Amino acid sequence: MAIEKAGIDAGGTLVKVAYEENDRSIRYVKLTSDPLESVAAWIRNELPEAQLCLTGGRASRLLNLLGRPAVFVSEFEATCEGARRLLEQGGKQWDRFLLTNVGTGTSIHIVSREGAARVGGTGVGGGTILGLSRLLAGTGDFGSIVKVAQAGRRDATDLKVSHIYEGAVPPIDGNLTASNFGRVEETIRRSAGLEESAVFPAEDVLASVIGMVGETVATVSVHAAGQHAAQVIVYIGSSFEWNGPLQEAVASYTRFRGAEPYFAPNGAFSGALGALLALTPHSRCSDPRYNE
Repeated sequence: MAIEKAGIDAGGTLVKVAYEENDRSIRYVKLTSDPLESVAAWIRNELPEAQLCLTGGRASRLLNLLGRPAVFVSEFEATCEGARRLLEQGGKQWDRFLLTNVGTGTSIHIVSREGAARVGGTGVGGGTILGLSRLLAGTGDFGSIVKVAQAGRRDATDLKVSHIYEGAVPPIDGNLTASNFGRVEETIRRSAGLEESAVFPAEDVLASVIGMVGETVATVSVHAAGQHAAQVIVYIGSSFEWNGPLQEAVASYTRFRGAEPYFAPNGAFSGALGALLALTPHSRCSDPRYNE
């Protein structure tokens, strides 16, 4: 039997799809956004009769390529509602939590039983990892970046608190980063004194890039959580998938600053799932407007 309905989250880098099969189980598919024409062709072939709900920054352009009616829903509403459902499926239910969505950039929401609202964000996210990795190490493939970074060390590039208080007891944890990439010049000077050239292996550079993004995301999130009386921070987004270094950086900084991190399984599909749920009558994020 044909698939009856599907939610589609058309983002700047990826398009995520959530659809319901005949046994009522949810299936997820991820496609690259570029070229968007290929995404439209996939939808026409795989979801020819499905009722569609679209969300995300490229939803309007995708709809034009499809040339068929669809429901639109706010990206923020879809993401929060989808995340709620994923947490329920995983047996996690908090009365109040912060939701940090790390995609190309980072968007932060406060979610409670009363509703959800966007409370901030930062331009630092997965796109930062891709961009800086291309500029600094010559690679823009996300999977390769993560694989190489896993073997890296940040000591030669990042300045730790212990480096500043060398020979003395620091007032805070010495392993904390005092300055991302702040030790590069010192490493170069030291190598000159040893009459050798400083070498910054790609794995070390990429580990520092991911570490910087993770620490920034965690710091901004914990501050937002404190402002909105949330103890738990739920992290979602494609940037975390198969990305141990990023998860480790985010989790350690979140805990150090007094909050509890949780990485939602299938969190990257929160928007697509929320769009799918919007096709259900009386959904909290449904939008009655149709594009004819």
